[in-house]
Order: sequence, then C-alpha cells, then structure tokens
Amino acid sequence: MPDLATLALFCAATLALLVVPGPAVLFIVMRSVAQGRSAGLVSVLGVHAGSLVHVVAAALGISALLAASATAFTVVKYAGVAYLVWLGVRKLMQRGTDEETVATETHSRRRMFWEGFVVNVLNPKTAIFFLAFLPLFTDPAAGPVGPQILLLGLFWLVLGMVSDGTYAMAASALAGRLRRSAKARRRLDIGSGVVYLGLAALLTGEKA
Repeated sequence: MPDLATLALFCAATLALLVVPGPAVLFIVMRSVAQGRSAGLVSVLGVHAGSLVHVVAAALGISALLAASATAFTVVKYAGVAYLVWLGVRKLMQRGTDEETVATETHSRRRMFWEGFVVNVLNPKTAIFFLAFLPLFTDPAAGPVGPQILLLGLFWLVLGMVSDGTYAMAASALAGRLRRSAKARRRLDIGSGVVYLGLAALLTGEKA
C-alpha cells in the first residue's frame, strides 16, 4: 500500500485538481442552477458512480503491466506527466465560450442520477485521466499495484464528492451569477492551466 507521505501528496494533488471546474463539475453546476440543490447533489452521486467504473477499469487494465515491467511503469508515469502538461497548455490557451443552456424541466432523482453516471462513464477523457493519474502514486515495491490503484481511487471518490457537493450547493445558492461572468471563467482557465503544469513538474521529480 502507498505510504502516508504518498497518500498525503496524492490527496493534495487531488484537491488541487478537483477545485478547478472540469466537464463533470460544469454539468453539476448547471443542473444545480437550473433545478436546485437536490438535483445537483443527486447528479454528484451519479457522476462519481461513473468515476468508480473508471477506477476499477484502471486497476484491472494497468496492474499486471506495471507489476511485470519497471520500464512500463516509467512509460505510464511519463505518459501521465505528458497528459497533465497537455491539459495545462490547453487551458492556458483556451478562449472563453458561451455557456450551454440547460433545460429547466423537472426530472426524477433516478433519471438525474443516471444522467450524471452516463455523462462521466462515456467521457473518454475521464478514463484516460484515471489511467494516467492514479498509477503515478503507486509503488510496485510496496505490493500489488491493482489494490493501490483501487485505494487511491476511493480517496479520489470521497474527495471528489465533497468538492463537487460543495459546488452543487454553492451553485444552487448563487444561481444566475455563475452564468454571467466571462472574466471569472477565464481566470479559472488560467488557474487550471497553472495547476496542471505545476503538478506535472512536481511528478516529474518523483521516483518510479
């Protein structure tokens, strides 16, 4: 299992990434603004049920490869670093766009849950992110990699539900204000890019 220092670094990195809105957060925020706090929180549960699918897939798809080859571990690590750099550069170069409108009709909680689930499960970028990010904090010398990925994934899920739940409640309270500030969205893009690039630089110095 990862040691306490690794877990602390992982939690800090996870929180740094989670506080920067991504596609799933935007989905949750828009649902909260359109339909209120309850809708937003149900959407959070659906989104992170989808995240659990990606965590399990990452554990099953990478553990044997990483356990068998130190070279493969290094390749995956730097693929993750390259992915984070790409995300950072993309965010820094991104221009503000018009926000999508959200239908205001009332949906059942079950439907809202499954919509959140499908949004996340069918997002290939989410799958690639988990495949790239979670193995960066594993250590083959500490035991089987698969259980380490699952443990890290559970930490991610807990922190993610807290972070996204906070967004849902704040969005439902602020409502329309979140839709009007293009300047605020641009500042979030810049902050996001800096976080991704800083994390990539930090992980480059970590030992495999």
